[in-house]
Amino acid sequence: MVKGTSYDNMNQVNQPENLYGTLLSENVVGVIHDHYITFYLDMDVDGPDNSFVKVNLKQETTSPEESPRLSYLKAVRNVAKTEKDAQVKLKLYDPSEYHIINPSKKTRVGNPTGYKLVPGGTAASLLDLDDPPQKRGAFTNNQIWVTPYNKSEEWAGGLFTYQSHGDDTLAVWSERDRAIENKDIVMWYTLGFHHVPCQEDYPIMPTVSSSFDLKPVNFYNSNPILNIPPHFEKDLPVCNAAASAA
Repeated sequence: MVKGTSYDNMNQVNQPENLYGTLLSENVVGVIHDHYITFYLDMDVDGPDNSFVKVNLKQETTSPEESPRLSYLKAVRNVAKTEKDAQVKLKLYDPSEYHIINPSKKTRVGNPTGYKLVPGGTAASLLDLDDPPQKRGAFTNNQIWVTPYNKSEEWAGGLFTYQSHGDDTLAVWSERDRAIENKDIVMWYTLGFHHVPCQEDYPIMPTVSSSFDLKPVNFYNSNPILNIPPHFEKDLPVCNAAASAA
C-alpha cells in the first residue's frame, strides 16, 4: 500500500510522523495500514443446536490462615443468551476461553461436548468508529461475534464492501441481538495485524503468517490418541527375543 512523494531521502523530512508511513524508496511512501481476515465458523458440535460459553478465568484470594497460598484461579462459565452477550474484545489481563458446546450431549462424566476457539496473535482497529472505512469494516470492532445461522449472512463486510456505507455488515446484523442459546449458530473470528511498512516489504512483501486453533474440549471421553496404532511398521514395538536380549 504505497503513495507517491517528493522526498527521495529521509534527510529531507522534518517530521517523519507526518509521512503516515515509511519512505521505502525514492519518491515512494508505504502507508501505515491494517490487515484483517474474518473466519466464518459454522460450528455444528454433535448436532446443529449449540451454545456459546465464555469461560472467564478469575483470581480467588484466600482468607487469612486458610492457606500459605494467597490466591488461586477459578473458571466462571457464562452462557451467552443473545448476540450482544457473545461480542468479545480480547484482553490480555482478562483471560477467557471461548467454547461452542452442545448442551444436550454429555460425556461419560457429564460435561457438555464442545470445541474451543484458541485465538492467535491479532489486532484491534484504532480508527474512529464513524470513520467511513471503519463503518465498512465494522466487523473489526470485536474479535469474536456469534450470530444465529442465516443463509443471507455469509460475508462479514456485506456483499459490496468497497462501495458500502456500512449498512450491511456483521456489526449491523448483530445489533438485532437475536437469541443464540441452544440454536444453530455461527462464530466469527477476526484475525489481524497492524502494518508499519519497512523497506524489506518493497516492492514485494514477504509472507506474514498468523493462525488460530479449534480444539476439542470435553468432546472425547479421554485423550483420543491413546489407541491409535503407529503409522509405520518401523514404529511398532520390537518383541522378538533376540532384540530384547540385545
